Amino acid sequence: MADTSTQDRDNIWFARAMGVLPHIMLFLGLLAAWEIAVRTGIITSIIIPPPSKIVAAIWMLYVSQGTIYKHFFITFTEAVVGFGIGAGVAISLAVASALSERFKTYVSPYAIVLNVTPGIALTPIIIAWFGFGMGSKIALAAIISFFPIFVNTLSGLLQRDEDREELFRSLGATHFKVFLNLRVPSALPLMFAGLKIGLTTALIGAVVAEFTQATDGVGVLMSRFSFQLNMAASLATLLSMTLIGLILFYSMEFLDDRIVFWRRETRRAAASRAKARRWEASYARKLVMV
Repeated sequence: MADTSTQDRDNIWFARAMGVLPHIMLFLGLLAAWEIAVRTGIITSIIIPPPSKIVAAIWMLYVSQGTIYKHFFITFTEAVVGFGIGAGVAISLAVASALSERFKTYVSPYAIVLNVTPGIALTPIIIAWFGFGMGSKIALAAIISFFPIFVNTLSGLLQRDEDREELFRSLGATHFKVFLNLRVPSALPLMFAGLKIGLTTALIGAVVAEFTQATDGVGVLMSRFSFQLNMAASLATLLSMTLIGLILFYSMEFLDDRIVFWRRETRRAAASRAKARRWEASYARKLVMV
């Protein structure tokens, strides 16, 4: 039985590897064509450098000189802190709006006005208010990330299952318990969808503010390389921005997978087994005490 299970796992991994292999081959083929096109003069190297120079620039930024780490950490911090502020305000207002129709009537127009106002247009005002330091970048990240989190959370909280609510009320649940134990868990999938969007837009807000006026950050570093026409280093810095976005997105994806576990059969089964083990351990301790 164990050998059969191990063989099945090996077959699954082999099938996954074979599924990824065509994508890797395509990617390597595109890089090879890009390199050849630049070296043969089909593409001007000043505008689009070859992949080999970009790899060399990445090595320079991360290994030989290590100049990227300070800027990477600053941009990452601006995006995360701004997202945290924007998400906290958005979720609080969404919960209050779901609980009170009158409050929602007053808040929704302002949220819409904030959303339709271009974030780039707000940048000079935000910098004038908060200065040239990290405060202005965090503020713009919070403002841009606010709306998708607010809308998704509110939409999830306003979705109602009358049959389930009737069942809760028949068991003596209060309005608050129905909201907390039924409507909030039901809203979590939509809320996490908004959080994923808000986290990536927070990074956009931080970088846009850095492009406008800053002394440190990945956006500043990319602007410096672009002004120097060092396109290889500029593209390497752009890939660093992509790396920040991937780290943020998959961190939220990890939390989504752990918190909203009931949407996935494997995670639901794992949670059920863990709960069963805890119950068995608790029952065994009670037997020992008796």
